[in-house]
Amino acid sequence: MTETEYQHPLMKGYWDRLDCGFPQVADVFEDCMAEALAVLSLEDVEHYLDAAGALGKMGRGADPVLAFLEKWPAVAAAAGSDMLTPVMAFIGAMQKSPNSQAITPFLQTLGAVARRLQSGGQLQRYLDIAGDLMKRTTGSIHGQHITVPSPGLPDFFEQAPRLVGLLSISGLKNWVDYGVRNYRNHPERQQDYFGLQLADSLAVLQRERHGTLFADVERKLDLYLRALWQDGDQLVPYSTAFDELRKPIPYYDKLGMRIPDVLDDAHGISGLDRYRAILAHMVGHRRWSSTQIADNWSPFQRMAVEFFEDCRIENLLIRAYPGLRRIFLALHPKPVAAACDPETTSCLRHRLAMLSRALIDPEHGYTDADLLEFAGRFHELLAGRESTTAEIADLALAYVTKTRRQSDQLARVHFDDTVIDYRDDNRQLWRFIEEDDEGEVVDQHRKMDKGEELKSLPPRHYPEWDSPSQTYRPDWTSVYEALHAKGNPADIDKLLLKHAALAKQLKRLLDLIKPQEKVRIRYQEEGSDLDLDVAIRSLIDFKGGAQPDPRINMSHRTDGRNITVLLLLDLSESLNEKAAGGQQTILELSQEAVSLLAWAIDCLGDPCAIAGFHSNTRHEVRYQHIKGFSERWDDTVKGRLAAMEAGWSTRMGAALRHAGHYLAPRRADKKILLLLTDGEPADIDVSEPDHLRADAKKAVEELATQGITTFCLSLDPKADEYVREIFGNHWRVLDRIERLPEQLPLLYLSLTR
Repeated sequence: MTETEYQHPLMKGYWDRLDCGFPQVADVFEDCMAEALAVLSLEDVEHYLDAAGALGKMGRGADPVLAFLEKWPAVAAAAGSDMLTPVMAFIGAMQKSPNSQAITPFLQTLGAVARRLQSGGQLQRYLDIAGDLMKRTTGSIHGQHITVPSPGLPDFFEQAPRLVGLLSISGLKNWVDYGVRNYRNHPERQQDYFGLQLADSLAVLQRERHGTLFADVERKLDLYLRALWQDGDQLVPYSTAFDELRKPIPYYDKLGMRIPDVLDDAHGISGLDRYRAILAHMVGHRRWSSTQIADNWSPFQRMAVEFFEDCRIENLLIRAYPGLRRIFLALHPKPVAAACDPETTSCLRHRLAMLSRALIDPEHGYTDADLLEFAGRFHELLAGRESTTAEIADLALAYVTKTRRQSDQLARVHFDDTVIDYRDDNRQLWRFIEEDDEGEVVDQHRKMDKGEELKSLPPRHYPEWDSPSQTYRPDWTSVYEALHAKGNPADIDKLLLKHAALAKQLKRLLDLIKPQEKVRIRYQEEGSDLDLDVAIRSLIDFKGGAQPDPRINMSHRTDGRNITVLLLLDLSESLNEKAAGGQQTILELSQEAVSLLAWAIDCLGDPCAIAGFHSNTRHEVRYQHIKGFSERWDDTVKGRLAAMEAGWSTRMGAALRHAGHYLAPRRADKKILLLLTDGEPADIDVSEPDHLRADAKKAVEELATQGITTFCLSLDPKADEYVREIFGNHWRVLDRIERLPEQLPLLYLSLTR
């Protein structure tokens, strides 16, 4: 568009004031001005045009001008026109720095951010956070006078609408601070962090989110399931923050009930009550729904069956607890009858959503004849009985047959007010006969064949302590656990035979501290044996006319030690080194020592578990079970011990936390975690040794709060430098490694006296 094409003098004056020569700007100028004039005062319009003209002269092309002209009216409406000055000041700072390429993404998302924040003060804090990010991550090339732009700033602006929708401003600041602090020296990872591509980026975002967190109400929900529904299945949260194209839906399978990790209040219903509605609906399916063969039904027919069955379940739930109706009705959308045009759009979902509302809402207000007919038939089917899934399926198929339209096949589907987000996805309602059916393939990764042995469990994630910030890095480490491979148990028998003399000495010590098998409990009215002394005294009293003592029996109890121990072995690469002054490796000496200790503990009868660990970065901490608490010292355990191998690194904090995960629930007066290691915490992805030391110390403190005493036996002669820092007074350094087979059992006996 040229100047002569503006017929209205006012519009021509605005174009002249803009003083912009980009033809693509001219094409949209009138539309942008129409929106601006509807929102801005005349004085603000002049400032608006001046700012757009300044952007056009920055040398960044037409994109910043277009983005500003289009987005600023929405920003002004949400945050106020007076925010123009700080916004332009921030753009000027980006232009003067190497970050001018971030101006366009900043402007493109500014309108969405302002609509979320809804105040000038909040928007100013957002600008402050962005400015701080730019300042702290803009750097220079080492040894050169060249300044490089902030790698993650454009990605931050692109994700900003989503971030401010999920986080408060203070939460956003914490999320940004974490990324800058941990990736300042790794510019190649900043883009991944601020673009929400890293696991810890998502984890920190989750930690800072608002709403009702599942972690905060897990116990309440578990009690709710058990008390009201007599259902105690495992609750497994999934993330809702990071999938925009296909939002996750609640579901349940053989591994547990999957629910969102956070829920906001909605439609006057609290996040906690939304969780309760989701769980109640799933419990209803588990109690009353039966699986149907789906191979010969079309997707439309299956959809109708699911809607009808969901309503049957909710009516039965409301029958049991009438207060649920209020929650279901508040969360269930109420579609407008005329909202879908059947001439251009598939209205099947819309019709089913209206029917669904009618089936649980006596005052639905719909007048469609087919809807009223099938609502009546539905309630007749449930009158005084529960009905069955098969009967409901027949009714649903009849509904599809009667209401089917040619337009239901159209690609354009009406989705508005049809999503009922507290209902699960009904995957357990269907069974497919054909192995290659789509439904079977989708669910294949959740199914295990009958009798299949579980070789390795999914990873368990643990936080890691970040000492500089005095906060946890959430879900930072991934611990993979599995049963240790089996070897030849005869190898362990040979080691025990080698130390036969030491075993005899230990046996004498064990006999001294081994608890008595039975302790007599006298003066019992009911018991396993007659207490002869008391019985004779009672008989004398009876003959003498006195009231005899009825407590003439006695019973026995085991006078055992109430001690539980978990022996944790460091299986890092350094164990393959030769012990000083000997021909054996440290690993071989450890096998001998652990064999003697396991034999001694078995003689005492103390519950004991043995596990080993090593790590290959934070993403792969391997935890291998060698002996379980309930296992005896037999050939199976000996075989695993004989197959021990060393490799990789020592991420100690994650292994300690995972060991505590198994030791903490044990019922014992004394719980001991005995760590055998030959070095300090270390891993190949950590350049600062102090970081893993601080994390291990924090893990020991966490275990102490759970009633677990952590003791370290170190084979590192230099361990005095760091072991006290981690374990306090609960440690010992063994200078002569060759004495390990002798010292480890003796250490255990001293700890458990």
